[in-house]
Amino acid sequence: MSNGHEPVRLGVVGLGFMGQTHATNAVELGHDVVAGTDVVADSRDEFARSYGATTYEAFDEMYDTEALDAVVVSTPNAFHEDAVVGALERGYDVLCEKPLADSLAAAERIAAAARDSEGFCAVNFHNRISTAAEVFTGYREEGRFGDVTHVQANYVRSRGIPGVGSWFTNEELSGGGCVVDIGVHAIDFALYLMDFPPVEEVFAVTRTEFGNREDYADPGDWYDEMDEAVFDVEDSATAMIRCADDRTISLEVAWAANQTETQEFVVRGTDAGARLDLGGEELSLIESGRQGTDHVMEAELTDGSLDETGWKGSDRRFLDAVGSGEPPAGNTVERALTVQRVMDGIYRSAEAGTCVSVDEE
Repeated sequence: MSNGHEPVRLGVVGLGFMGQTHATNAVELGHDVVAGTDVVADSRDEFARSYGATTYEAFDEMYDTEALDAVVVSTPNAFHEDAVVGALERGYDVLCEKPLADSLAAAERIAAAARDSEGFCAVNFHNRISTAAEVFTGYREEGRFGDVTHVQANYVRSRGIPGVGSWFTNEELSGGGCVVDIGVHAIDFALYLMDFPPVEEVFAVTRTEFGNREDYADPGDWYDEMDEAVFDVEDSATAMIRCADDRTISLEVAWAANQTETQEFVVRGTDAGARLDLGGEELSLIESGRQGTDHVMEAELTDGSLDETGWKGSDRRFLDAVGSGEPPAGNTVERALTVQRVMDGIYRSAEAGTCVSVDEE
C-alpha cells in the first residue's frame, strides 16, 4: 500500500473505458473498487464481473448505500455536475474527468460545492504527470528560465475525431468539440508550464471542416448511419490567450487537419527556453552563452523516469491524497475552473469575432 495508508474504498460513476481504466489502476495500486454506477445495464454487468463490485443504475443510490472513501466521475461531460456535486455534498473526495463540466456555469457550481465540502475535488489532467513536465517544473522553480513569457501549445491530430455520432460530437452531451476534448489538455498544460498566471483575454477562431463530411476517413464505424449522426461541434481551433504581465499562449488544437500530427509545446523564457511533448518523456532545454564565443546550446533529456505517469500516475496521486487526508496540490478544482473559463472565452470569442475578457474571480 502506497504511503502506508489503508486501502481506499472507491466508487466509480460512469463505467466506460475511462471508468474501467481508473478502476484497474486503483486495484493495481492496492485499493478496493467496491461499487460502480452506469445507466447502461451491459456496462454494469461487465464492471461487476471484472472488479467484483456492486453496481447501481443511479449514483445517488450508490452514494447513500455504500461506505465509500472516494469517487471517480467519468461520465459524459453533461453529467459531471450532478455526480460530482452529489458526492461532495456527502463529504466524499472526488476525482473528476476533464473537463470539469460541460459549461462554465456548471463548473462554477462544482467549485462552489468543493469549497463547502469536507471532501476535495481533483480533476484528471494526467498529462502533467510525466518525466518531461517534472524536470521542466524543477528547473523553472530554480529560476533557470527566468520569466516564462510565452508558450506555443499544439495538440493536432491529422485524422482523429473520436467517433462521429458518439457523445463526443454532440454538443448537448459534450459541451463542445476538440477544444473540450483535447484542447482542454493543451490549455491546462500550457498554463501549468507558466505556473498558472491569471488569464485576462482570449481571441479565437473555431472551425468545422472534416466531421460533417461523408468522405472523411474516420477510423470508427459511426459513418454506417451518417444520416442520423450528430456533429454540431468544432473540429479545430486557433486561439491567442493573454495572461497577466503580457504573458501569452498561442494555441492550435484539432481533431483533424491536413498537417503533421503534433503535441509539441515550446516555452520561451528570458534566460532559457524549452521544448517538450504533451504527457511524454521528450524535453529539450535551449540556452545561450558567451563561453568561448556567442552560442546557443540545446540539451536533451536522456534518462530518468517516474514510477507511474499519465493516468496511473494521476490515480496514484489522487488515491494517496485520499489516504493521507491532504488534498493534492496540483490538479485542483480552482485550476480546472480557470481552464474552463479559457474554453468559455474561446467559444465566446469565436462567436463574436473579437477578443473577449476572461474574468478571474
